[in-house]
Formats: sequence, structure tokens, C-alpha cells
Amino acid sequence: MSTPDDGLTFGVLGTAKIARTAVVPAIAASDHSVGAVASRDPDRAERFAADRSIPRSYGSYDALIADDALDAVYVPLPNGLHAEWTKRAADAGLDVLCEKPLAVDAEEARTVVDHCADRGVTLMEAFMYRYHPRTERALALAERTLDDVRTVTATFRFPLYDRPDDVRLDPGLAGGSLMDVGCYPVSLVRAVLGEPDRVYGHANDTRDAGVDTEFAGVLEYADGRSARVASGFDTQLVQRYRIDATNGWIEVERAFDAPA
Repeated sequence: MSTPDDGLTFGVLGTAKIARTAVVPAIAASDHSVGAVASRDPDRAERFAADRSIPRSYGSYDALIADDALDAVYVPLPNGLHAEWTKRAADAGLDVLCEKPLAVDAEEARTVVDHCADRGVTLMEAFMYRYHPRTERALALAERTLDDVRTVTATFRFPLYDRPDDVRLDPGLAGGSLMDVGCYPVSLVRAVLGEPDRVYGHANDTRDAGVDTEFAGVLEYADGRSARVASGFDTQLVQRYRIDATNGWIEVERAFDAPA
């Protein structure tokens, strides 16, 4: 275990692209460090570790969470595995940074939050955009300059073509555009307007994949405010949100994965 002055030592469960290209480099550039990585393929874990100067690699997730030198884990596994491995890491006394979405539905999310609280570990869902300077400035401007926010519109779409075996199209692992990228617009709406009183959604499976490849949703509030969210795999990249008030609006492009 690390001391507070040393920062946290993370283990990484899996070798997903988001871990390779974003989170592991971000941890390495911070006051924290990556101490181990695990994959179901031991050779892949070993290569991942060697390429990034990570001290230890494991051929199973169980072996990593048993590593006494770790303080926390990052979980970039497929959506359907987030809850299980977050709980198992918590059982080992490890703090958890779990890739979004935290769980496959609200009930499962509550069980994960309660489980981590019962074990006394810190749990964070990895919505990077919430801490990005662009988002922080937009939300601060909205609070300071917009008198009465009435509607929010938020969209995240990107092209997922010619990849029928992509995990994001696997219903058994909680794939679909809402779970993959639609969670960003929903998160943004909740940050601006709070928890809705009613929600509606329409999902369209354009690939016969068993998951939504296009999604549209409405969030309504008892005081008359509302929001519209959209996600999809069938268009070119669209990432934006607009906050409309009685005295003006704020619109943000490249809203959810802009470089720092």
C-alpha cells in the first residue's frame, strides 16, 4: 500500500483502448502510479505492462485484486462486468474508479454504491468530462448568467460501422448506444437540472444486433423544465449540448471528450 504522500497505486483490470490511450497515461502524468495490469490473456497483459513500464502483470483479474501493493483499481471492462468486478475489488479493500456506465440499470447501480459504502471504499464513475475545464466553465457560466434554465438538449453520436463483433453491439455485455455514449448526455442533464420526475425513451436497433444503435429520450420535471437526449452509432461524430434559459443560452461543441 502507498502512503498519502506517495499518491495511489492503481491496478488496471483489462487492456481496453480507453485504458491504453487515456487513463493509464493520465495516471502516469499525475501524482499517482499504475502498479499492475491484468488480462485474461497473460501474454497480452505482459506486453501491455512492458510497453508502459508497469511493474507487474497478471493473467487473471482475481490475481490483480489480491495484490497487496495496490490501493485502487480502474475497471475498463465491458459494461456488463462493471458491477461484478467493482464489488469484488471493494471486497478486497480497494478503492474503485469504474468506467462508465457504473452498472446496467438503476437497481444494479444502487447495489454497487451500497456495497462499496459497506466496505468503506471510495467509488467513482469515470465521467472525465465532468471535471474538464470546458464543462466546469460552461456550468459555472450557466449558474452565473442564465436566469431560468428551461430546457437542455444533449447529443453524442459516432460511426460504429463494419464491426459486427464489437463489444458495444453485444447484448450479453450490456451494449448499445445509450449505455456506451448516451450516458454522457443523461449525465449532463442531471448535472444541470437535477433528477427528473419522468423519463421516456425510444430505442431503434438498425443492425438487428439486439441492442439500441439509435436512442432518443426525454426527461421531464414537475416544474415544467425538460431535456432531450440522443445517442447513436449510425452517423458521423456529433457531440454537443445546449442549455436554454429565459434570458439566453449556452452551447458547447465537442462536449464530452475534448482534449484537456
